[in-house]
Amino acid sequence: MDKPVIIMDRTVKLIENFVTWQGEGPDSGKSMIILRFKTCNLKCPWCDTSVKMRITAEAEHRMVDIQKTIEKKSCGILITGGEPTVDRHYNDTLSLLNGLLYPIANVESNGYNLYKLITETIPSKNVNFIYSPKIFSKEDMEEALKMTDLIYLHKNVHIKIVWDGGGLIENFIEKIFLEYPNLNWEQRIWLMPEGVTKKELLSNAPEVFDICEKYNLNFSSRNHIMFGFV
Repeated sequence: MDKPVIIMDRTVKLIENFVTWQGEGPDSGKSMIILRFKTCNLKCPWCDTSVKMRITAEAEHRMVDIQKTIEKKSCGILITGGEPTVDRHYNDTLSLLNGLLYPIANVESNGYNLYKLITETIPSKNVNFIYSPKIFSKEDMEEALKMTDLIYLHKNVHIKIVWDGGGLIENFIEKIFLEYPNLNWEQRIWLMPEGVTKKELLSNAPEVFDICEKYNLNFSSRNHIMFGFV
């Protein structure tokens, strides 16, 4: 693999930068350096990082130092937020993906500029893009379907959804299977229980297991909340 192309004096503004484990989705349990941006374009009622984003100040982090941590810890990178693809974070996110050398990267996004990011990321990079649509209304579902229409052929895109017990998310899942059959959605969709505490996750998990069994989907336990490592 080629060496990373890093602008030596480039910095990115983050509110978190430390090595942990991925807590959700297809790469759950893998060692990652978490790179968290501050700003988000949404305000989800069950967001487990809203307080952190509000009270934590941004700081400048040098990309060369991030690269040294990746090499020292042999870890991947997890780019999250906030929303990494909002306009003020987009260029930094793209620089991290294209400029660093890593074994694997995860980008967690609500879809804001996700398709643009996918198309502008170097294809040879080992990146799993985690699309996490927030579906609170029929309009949200229609937007999520439009995004799915853009990304469904990109096999490195996974869909990760917090199950809130509502029919809109199930309707969205059914429409995906109907409109885009034979694309191994069973391997690309992850459902998670709603909750910001271990108690809430345990209480809500049985219903999510039932939905995962119904549609043969993946269950994600949100390990960082369950085990408190973030």
